[in-house]
Amino acid sequence: MAEVFGSGDFSYTYVDGWAKLPSGMTFKECPGVAVDSRDNVYILTRGDHPIIVLDKDGNFVRSFGQGFFSDDRTHGLYIGHDDSLMVADDGIHTIQKFNSEGEKTMEIGERNHPAPRWSGQPFNRPTSAAIMPSNGDVYISDGYGNSRIHVYTGSGEYKFSWGSPGIDAGQFIRPHNIAVDANDKVYVVDREAHRIQIFDAKGNFITMWNNIHRPDSMVLWKDHIYVGELNGMGGVDDAPGLGHRVTVYDLNGNRVCMFGSQEEGEGPGQFIAPHGIAVDSTGAIYVSEVSYTIRGQHLTPPREMRSLSKYAAK
Repeated sequence: MAEVFGSGDFSYTYVDGWAKLPSGMTFKECPGVAVDSRDNVYILTRGDHPIIVLDKDGNFVRSFGQGFFSDDRTHGLYIGHDDSLMVADDGIHTIQKFNSEGEKTMEIGERNHPAPRWSGQPFNRPTSAAIMPSNGDVYISDGYGNSRIHVYTGSGEYKFSWGSPGIDAGQFIRPHNIAVDANDKVYVVDREAHRIQIFDAKGNFITMWNNIHRPDSMVLWKDHIYVGELNGMGGVDDAPGLGHRVTVYDLNGNRVCMFGSQEEGEGPGQFIAPHGIAVDSTGAIYVSEVSYTIRGQHLTPPREMRSLSKYAAK
């Protein structure tokens, strides 16, 4: 019998060998994953095929995005209510929008021309973007060289920003991922502060959830938010029990599920570096990882490690 991870209404089994790529195609690693309205799975990679699309059974559908991104710093993937895709690339400092067929429809930011670090101006290594369903505005977390949230109209016109480096409410150490719920609340994972902050649509602070180990990614699904937690920081990056797990919270900040081995790895129930997370219509969870960056490139010889896994809901 397959091992069960999680508990109660949030119980899952690992789907071994789910992703089936054509011969010679690899992910290298997967910084992002998203699921559309038909349960097709979009995987953002750092390989030769930047966005790979698989059907719900893991069969290859198509790939696209060659020539649009940096070689190894694609970063965040978001899918909107209309199945449009927003892709953050901190290597070229832009957010690009595509339709579900892979046609580019918009780019925000000046490609390869970052704003000065910590200037608060868009962008210096942006990490993620999300669309507010009520009005189509684009909310962008920025990121590695800023501690800032920027807001644009759906057509790419700048509106306003908030945030600065710091640990107080409304400040950020590293805003790494962003999401917007049906009530126009904006959720920001502040990774190195080990928290999620929640704001209204204008950037006014509402509350924060603490003690979430390096939250790297999140996705809203029904009445819950699913979070991927990265491994430990420098000096404790190999410590057991620090991150490399999935947690699920209700929208009041109560943790209802957590799974992931104390030790990192590539087996069922194990993770190395969760960096993207998605949920399909059945409640299955997809976890994408930057395993090559965190571990694979440091091995002798370097090797690609597992960077995408599926957990089916029981």
